[in-house]
Amino acid sequence: MFVPLGARDFLDRAATVYGERTGVVDEPHQPATPLDGLTYARVAELAAAQAARLDELGIRPGERVAIVSHNSARLLTSFFGVSGYGRVLVPVNFRLSPEEVSYIVGHSGARVLLIDPELKDRLATVEAEYKFVLGEDDDAALYLFGRTPEPWEADETATATINYTSGTTARPKGVQITHRNIWTNAITFALHTGLSDRDVYLHTLPMFHANGWGMPFAVAGVGAAQIVLRQVDGAEILRRVERHGVTVMCAAPAVVAAVLEAAATWEGEIPGRDKVRIIVAGAPPPTRTVARVETELGWEFIQIYGLTETSPLLTINRTRAEWDGLAPEERAAKLVRAGAPAIGVTLDTTGSGEVLARSNVVLEGYWAESAASERALAGGWFHTGDGGTIGDDGYLTISDRKKDVIITGGENVSSIEVEDVLFSHPAVAEVAVIGVPDEKWGETVKALVVLADGAEASERDLIRHCKERAAGYKAPTSVEFRDGLARTATGKLQKFKLREPYWDGRERQVN
Repeated sequence: MFVPLGARDFLDRAATVYGERTGVVDEPHQPATPLDGLTYARVAELAAAQAARLDELGIRPGERVAIVSHNSARLLTSFFGVSGYGRVLVPVNFRLSPEEVSYIVGHSGARVLLIDPELKDRLATVEAEYKFVLGEDDDAALYLFGRTPEPWEADETATATINYTSGTTARPKGVQITHRNIWTNAITFALHTGLSDRDVYLHTLPMFHANGWGMPFAVAGVGAAQIVLRQVDGAEILRRVERHGVTVMCAAPAVVAAVLEAAATWEGEIPGRDKVRIIVAGAPPPTRTVARVETELGWEFIQIYGLTETSPLLTINRTRAEWDGLAPEERAAKLVRAGAPAIGVTLDTTGSGEVLARSNVVLEGYWAESAASERALAGGWFHTGDGGTIGDDGYLTISDRKKDVIITGGENVSSIEVEDVLFSHPAVAEVAVIGVPDEKWGETVKALVVLADGAEASERDLIRHCKERAAGYKAPTSVEFRDGLARTATGKLQKFKLREPYWDGRERQVN
């Protein structure tokens, strides 16, 4: 028997088995009225009402619905109300500039745009056929109750979401994630992290980012409660852990650092000791930080590696029985590796050391980018663009980033995109943007600039110029002025030479 896999399967099970259980606790501090204490049965009703409204608007299966929102119950529900009924959800980074959001809406062909009320004024110039504000337009435009949505027969090869990611070009690429990708990722993620109906999940990770790593699906599938967090703050994370009995969360290294900093001044026992599992990706924190998670917080540290293009889980590194007798620092030294392949994932490396992957979590392709898709999937393998080595034990260690993407605080920044913005400043003659180590963010953006003859511009001028034209997190945190930049005989920037002084003495060229 063959039954196609669909994204809504996870919510259908939650509503059937755990319908009266509180499934989602919305963020209480947000501009929209929170959707308080949603049972999984109610989440299913909201998803169906959203699908019915899309039916009324004439949005057919396969058409795109973009949403720009901080973490919220409305965003979470849209994964099921949009993708679960055959449309394609396009979750957009809420930090992006209006121009960047406009590009994504236009490139994806989204007919519907849903925006967080906090972004209403900032995104006023972004146009779509139908544009609604979450919370303000719920009854009139988002949900249609009392009508059964048109049935959609699941097609596991159909695109469920398009997630835009910064790559090596100035424009982001739309990653097509299928229902089969979502299903495989959610099931393997839940298996490897031991999710169950006794867990309480805290959404510290932005849901727009690789669909919250697939956790909205995985957590719903096992019937666990989901606590929505709108803004990352170390002390607030500890408070939510204490208040809701949180047992698992996903985070970028910067979030780990924020929690450790808050714990230093926390009065009393650290909440969640011997109960919380924190799953970290983006770039491995220093070994000392991993050890501190165990010794100071009493939480279990789990390292994973993946990309938006892989839904995202490729590898997982979780402490194992053989390591139980090790000291925290020794165990941490093993946990900073990217990890062993998840079930169904095959890894390899090219002669130049680029990491390759094969799995049912690998993207269908890049939306409207056939050439880029062919390059990424050449030879039947996904080319990650990351350099690494695979040990005799099968564990992957990431050593370098082959593509010029800087991962800062868990967010991807295209160095070429930032260079384009800086080049638009009249005083800039040459520029190279690189990632340099940073204790808080893992990496941070640094611009090396050669000014035009007779021109003047300060570090502050150039950073402000970037922030006015792109998302703030993409702007350099520092600018260094140079007389010239290292180039090859053909004029190409030699970024590895430009990075060397800042990474000197480190084993890996990522942090």
